Order: sequence, then C-alpha cells, then structure tokens
Amino acid sequence: MLNAFSVRRLAIRLLCCLLCACAWQAQAGARELVVVVSAKSPVMALQARQVADIFLAEAARYPGGGEAVALDQKLGSAARNEFYSKVAGRAPEQMKAHWTKMMFTGRGQPPREAAGSAAVRRMVAADPALIGYIDRAALNASVRVVLVVK
Repeated sequence: MLNAFSVRRLAIRLLCCLLCACAWQAQAGARELVVVVSAKSPVMALQARQVADIFLAEAARYPGGGEAVALDQKLGSAARNEFYSKVAGRAPEQMKAHWTKMMFTGRGQPPREAAGSAAVRRMVAADPALIGYIDRAALNASVRVVLVVK
C-alpha cells in the first residue's frame, strides 16, 4: 500500500522522466542535415537521388560533368545513420553489405571519413570536388548547401 509520500515521490519521478523524454525528442528533432559543396564549386543544387548515387559510388561526376568525391562522417555517428536512411533509404547494415559487395567486385571504395560536421565543412570548403553532409548549425560562407536532407 502506498502512502501519500510514496505517491508524491512516484509522481515526481514520472514527471522527471516525461520532461527528459520531451527534451530528448526536441533535441533529436533540432538537428537538420544539409548536403554541402565548396563555395568555389559550380554545383548549385542536387536532387536526393543524385546525392545518393555519388555517396553509393554509382556516380563519380556531378550533373555538370565535374568530379564528385563523397566525404562521410564517422561510421556509427548519428548524422551518418540519418543521412543514409533519409537520402539513400538504407540502414547501417545495408550500407555495410553495399560496401562489402562494391569492394569485392572492385566497383568502388567507401567514401573517406571526417570526424564531424566542422571537419567535413573545412575539407569540403578546400576542395571543389568534395561533397559532404553537415548539421545546418555548422554552416558558414565557405560551403554551399545543395540539398536539405528531409
């Protein structure tokens, strides 16, 4: 049997759990990924399918003909998992299988990795061939958004 003190303690714990869940949900929804190229690149916009083709090594050139080199975030990162889920429609396990097949058949290598959004932005800004994805909060004038990940 619960006394009044136990009921209050239980209610406070439940309220704390609810507030933590709401804060986590708000933070999870706050990140917006964007696909970026160097501000020096002639590429102005890309469709999700075009970006997916570049990141899956199914295309090595931008639609205008310039070389396209994908740059990933770290394996297992939330940004990477979200990017491949939303742009390519693939889960981490599917991506692992994709790259195993591509390497075994000699048709491609996985993209180079960078430590996070700031590192991706710096590398992409320095090389017009590179394309990467970053948190919108990491944007600056050195890169251009070519796709908002939805």
